Amino acid sequence: MKKPISATIDEDLIEWLSSQTADKTRYRNKSHVIEVALENLRKESEEQENRNKKRGR
Repeated sequence: MKKPISATIDEDLIEWLSSQTADKTRYRNKSHVIEVALENLRKESEEQENRNKKRGR
């Protein structure tokens, strides 16, 4: 289930978000861009944690 949130974001990032959703080919809307970015960040974070566990950190 998706839930709405509120976030304060720098103006330059908002402009970039708008440019990414201008033609709707890759992202449907700003929420979609943010969701994809957070999913990628979570994946990278989990991969880093796994690498650290293998190194004994």
